[in-house]
Amino acid sequence: MSVPLTFTGRVVLVTGAGGGLGREYALAFGERGAAVVVNDLGGDIKGGGKSSAAADRVVEEIRAKGGKAVANYDSVEDGEKLIQTALDAFGRIDIVVNNAGILRDRSFARTSDLDWDLIHRVHLRGSFLVTRAAWNHMKNQKFGRIIMTSSAAGIYGNFGQANYSAAKLGLLGLANTLAIEGQKYNIHCNTIAPTAGSRLTETVMPPDLLESLKAEYVAPLVLWLCHESCQENSGLFEVGAGWIGKLRWERSLGRIVRQTNQMVTPESVRDTWSEICDFTDATKPASIQESLQTLVDVLSRVDTGITANPTSAVSITAAGTNPSAAIGHTLAEMNFTYTHMNCILYALGVGMSTKDPHHLKFLFEGHEDFSVLPTFGVIPAQSSMMGLSSVPGLDIDFTRLLHGEQYMELFKPLPTSGTLSSKATVADVLDKGSGMLILLDVHTYSGGELLCYNQFSVFIVGSGGFGGKRTSQKVMVTADPPNRAPDAVIVDETSKDQAALYRLSGDWNPLHIDPSFAAMGGFKSPILHGLCSFGFAARHVLKQYAGSDVSRFKSIKVRFVKPVYPGQSLQTEMWKEGNRVHLQCKVKETGGVVLSGAYIDLHAAADTSMSAGPPQPAGLQSDLVFAEIGRRIKDAGAELVKKVNAVFGWEITKDGKTAREWTIDLKTGSGSLHKGAYTGKADVTFTVTDEDFMEVVLGKLNPQKAFFAGKLKVRGNIMLSQKLEAILKDHAKL
Repeated sequence: MSVPLTFTGRVVLVTGAGGGLGREYALAFGERGAAVVVNDLGGDIKGGGKSSAAADRVVEEIRAKGGKAVANYDSVEDGEKLIQTALDAFGRIDIVVNNAGILRDRSFARTSDLDWDLIHRVHLRGSFLVTRAAWNHMKNQKFGRIIMTSSAAGIYGNFGQANYSAAKLGLLGLANTLAIEGQKYNIHCNTIAPTAGSRLTETVMPPDLLESLKAEYVAPLVLWLCHESCQENSGLFEVGAGWIGKLRWERSLGRIVRQTNQMVTPESVRDTWSEICDFTDATKPASIQESLQTLVDVLSRVDTGITANPTSAVSITAAGTNPSAAIGHTLAEMNFTYTHMNCILYALGVGMSTKDPHHLKFLFEGHEDFSVLPTFGVIPAQSSMMGLSSVPGLDIDFTRLLHGEQYMELFKPLPTSGTLSSKATVADVLDKGSGMLILLDVHTYSGGELLCYNQFSVFIVGSGGFGGKRTSQKVMVTADPPNRAPDAVIVDETSKDQAALYRLSGDWNPLHIDPSFAAMGGFKSPILHGLCSFGFAARHVLKQYAGSDVSRFKSIKVRFVKPVYPGQSLQTEMWKEGNRVHLQCKVKETGGVVLSGAYIDLHAAADTSMSAGPPQPAGLQSDLVFAEIGRRIKDAGAELVKKVNAVFGWEITKDGKTAREWTIDLKTGSGSLHKGAYTGKADVTFTVTDEDFMEVVLGKLNPQKAFFAGKLKVRGNIMLSQKLEAILKDHAKL
C-alpha cells in the first residue's frame, strides 16, 4: 500500500478558492493537514462585485472537518495582503496556487481595452503580484511550491478568447522562468491547464459534460505537484475527467537556408518548406540553451562552408566535431592498481554491511571465500569517460555529459588485488537529435588476459542535429521485463552517507557531495551515483538467484533513468527467465524508476568456467578449431576487426542437440572469442553439427552446398558469411 501524501506543517494559499477548482484544492489541502488561506474576492465571472460569503463557506467546511483555515477577501492585485494573511495567521507561506480568474469573452474585433486589461490584471498580473510577495519567504526557508493555472485556450487558442488566451500562455512563460530562478532554493513552479466544471466553464459546456468534468478530478495533480517529495519542475500538464498528460515542445530538425556569403531569400524558404516543416526525427528542446545551440551550430556550419541539410548524412557536426575521425579511435591505455582494501571499500559503497553475515565474504580479506563483487569491474574502466576530451573529432562540454546506459561483461572472476590495464575505443557516435550519443568500449586485462568488457553509453546534451546515424548495431541493447508481477523483490535502504562513501571508489564528481554544486544542477541535495544504484541492483540479483556466487555472474545491462537521494530505499524487482534475470530498480518512497530495461545474465550453476581460453575436453573436434581461432584473434585481432567488422555466433550440435555455443566478436576492440551465446544480437549465427563443421574447415565440404543441403543453417546477415574465409582459411590451421 502506498504512503499517503500529507501536508502537516505546510501553509497553503489558494486564490479564487470560493468555488469550483479553488474550493476543491483548499478542501483537499485542509483534509491532508495543511493550514489553508482561502482567498476569494467574491465577485462575478466578469470581475464585478465583491462578497465575503464564498471564502467564508469554504473556511467553515475545512474547520468542520478538523482542519485549519482563514479567509482573505482581497483582490489578487493586492498580492502582499494575501501573503500577509498567511504570515499573520500561520507564520509562514509554503505553497501558492494561482487559481483566481475571470472571463470577458469577445471576438477579437469586439474586444475593448477594458476587456483586455481586466483579464491580464487578474490572470497574469495578479499571479505575478501574489507570487512575488511569497518569493523571498520561500527563498529564505529553502522551500516553495507554486502552481500557475493556464488553459487549453492559452495552449491552442480559442475563438472569442484572444484576451484570455494571451494571458494564459503568458502564465506558462512566467512559470518556466520562475522554475529556473527558484531551482537552487528548492522552489518548484509548474503549470496546469485544467478542464473542469466551474463558473468559468458552465456558460460554454452542456450540463452533462460539466458533471463528468468534476473539479475533484483535478485536485490530486495539484496536491502531488505541491508535495515536498515531488521533484517535478517547469512542467506543463493538461488535466481533466480523471486524465493527466504532460506536454512538451517539439521542433523539426529544420533546414539551413543560408549559404556562405549569400543572403537568405524568400525563394529559398519556399523551396525548402517541406523540409522545414518535416517532423521526422524531431527534437524536443527543454531549455533556452538547447534552443540556442541550434543557432550556434548553424553559424558554425555556414562559417565553415557546410551548408547541407541537418537531416542529410554529413560527417562534420555543427560544433566543428567530426564523428568519422572519432569512431575507432583508441584512448591511451589506463592502468589501475588496487588491493583488498579497494574491494572492501567498493562493497561498502554499494550498501554491503556486517549486519548481514552473507556479506562477510566481500568485507573480510581473511574470509576463506573472500571475493570481489562483479560490478567492481566498472571501477578500472570508469576514468575512460574523461579521456573522451582527447579524442580527435569530438568537442565535448563535460557539463552537459550524461551517463545514459551501462553494459558490463566478466570473462573471469576479478582478482582481489593486482594491476589491471584497460583499453578504450570509441565504438560509434550517434545523432539523437537533442544530443550526441557516444558508445565507448573498454576492455580490461590482467597480464594480457581479458577479464572484463564495459560499454559506456555517454550522452552529450545539445550536441545532436549533425546529420549522423541514429542507431548502431554495436550498441548493447536493453530488454524490457516480462509483463507479469516480479518473481522476487529486494529492498535496501541507502544511508545518508552512501554517496560520500561510494565516491571513494574513484568517482569524484562534486554533484554527489557538494550541496551548492548539486543545486546548480537542479537537485535539492547531492544525489547518489548511478553506478552505485547499479551495484546495489546487481548484488540483489546475485544474492537472490546465485547465492552470491561471483563465478555465476556473466553480464549486466542497465539504463539510468532518475536520480536517487542518499537515505532513500532502493527496491529491485526481478523476473527470472532461464539464465537471464530481468530487473527494474525503483525508489521505494516515491515509486520513481531508477534503472530500466535492465538484465543480468548468469552462468548455469553447473558451468563454472568463465574463461575465454581453450575449452575443456568434451569430445568435440570443433573445440580444437575454436581454441586455435582464439589464439589467432589474440595475435591479430585488431587487423581482423578492420577487415571483418562483424559478430559471428556459432551453435555446434551433437546427436541432435546443441552441444556448444561460441561467439567470435570481430567488431569491438581488438576482437575476442568466448564460449556461450552473444549477449546482444550477433550479426550472423551459424548452426552446424560438429562433424560437418570440421568438413567445412578442412575443405572437404563446400559451405554453399552445405547451406543448400540444410547441413549449415544461417540466421542474420547471410552476406557476412563471405568474410568467414578470413577466419577459417587463414586462422584455423591445426
